[in-house]
Parts: sequence; C-alpha cells; structure tokens
Amino acid sequence: MKKILILIPLVFIAVTGIQTITRSAQAYAQDPSALQMAGGLKDALLQGTGKSTNQLSAVNGFFGNAAVKILFPPEAQKAEKTLRRIGLNSLCDKVILSMNRAAEDAAKQAEPIFVDAIKHMSFTDVTNILLGKQDAATQYFKRATTAQLIAKFKPIIKVSLDKVGATKYYGTAAGEYNKLPFVSHINPDISDYATQKAIDGIFVEIALEELNIRKNIGVRSTPLMKTAFSFADKVKKGL
Repeated sequence: MKKILILIPLVFIAVTGIQTITRSAQAYAQDPSALQMAGGLKDALLQGTGKSTNQLSAVNGFFGNAAVKILFPPEAQKAEKTLRRIGLNSLCDKVILSMNRAAEDAAKQAEPIFVDAIKHMSFTDVTNILLGKQDAATQYFKRATTAQLIAKFKPIIKVSLDKVGATKYYGTAAGEYNKLPFVSHINPDISDYATQKAIDGIFVEIALEELNIRKNIGVRSTPLMKTAFSFADKVKKGL
C-alpha cells in the first residue's frame, strides 16, 4: 500500500512533465520558420508600398490629400501671402497645383525602388522590422531608399515641373515677389523642394499602411502575412 501511495505522486509528476513538454513542443511547432517570417513580411511590405505609391501617383494623390499636399516652401509662405494680397491668387494656386501634379507624376517611379530594397533585406532586417517599433519598416525604407529616390525623382520632378508649368509659375511668383521693395528675395528654383516633399509624402503614406497592417488583422491579405504578424503580436504581448 505504501508503495502505491509513493508511486501516485511520481506518476502525477511524470504525466504533468510530459504534458508541459508536449505543450512546449506544440508552441514551438506553431512558431513560423525564418522563411515564413521573411515571406510574410515581404508580402506586407509589397502590399503597403504598392498601395501607397498607387494612391499617390493617381490624379489628386498628392493634391487631394491634406497629409501630403505640397504647399509653398516655408521660406516662401510670406511671399505667397503678399502675392495673394496684391491680387495674384490664381498664380499662387497654379504653383501649388503644379507642384502636386509633378509629385504625382514622380510617385509612379517609386515602387520598383521599394521592391529592390525588399529583395535585399537580411534576416536581421526582417526580425528587426517584424518585432520592432510600429514604424520600423518605414524607417528601414528611409535608410535604404532615400538616396535612390532622390536620384530617381529629381530629374523626373524637374521634367514634370516644366511639363505642368510649375517651374514657370513658381519662377514668376518668385520674380513678382522679388520685385517688391523691402523684401528678402526667395530662390526661384523649386525642384529640390518639390523632390523632397514628394519623397516625404510617400513615407507618410507608407507609415500609415504599416500601422494599418500591424493593428488590423483584417488587412493581412496572405496566409504568410497572417502567420508572421500573428507571431509578432504574440511576442510583443509576451506570450
């Protein structure tokens, strides 16, 4: 009888240990592989950058979006107010519209640059983005693509500005302002400013798409994306 009483707790411990090991093994088996995490993140980044560039390259993609709409440069906003005050509202409106049309034109060229950056991610990049801050992917793209975007966008922006009349309109606006007495002259070349604002606008949209994918399970559109981000959700919750 004593032997039986001694064996009961031993059996209970053994069974409990087996159950714990089984649960651990199941949890481990449910964790995605490195390839699954990379594939899920790749799907998410392609979805986010593709949607962002498509939206911004559409007509009114910049002009109709208050978050990214390109306005007069800060140093020229005083000039804009002065020009509007003396009856040149139409000229100022044309400057703003034409800068945004140029940005929409250039945005079409961004997607291949992002696709290339996604292809060249290391697994460390994948882990840092998937388990990182809410804008980790956006910050990665800023580091990996800004120089290429500037090099690609600047000539396109310049041609687009010329095509839609922004160079002419802004040059005219700057010229009219610079004629006024007692004012500090402004630079009539708008291409560098428009290029940087176009790139800034793309990153604003990418950040919004990234946050949406991280927060909204319903927009995770592929099985790999669901697997990778569900795993990231668990890790961040400490499960």
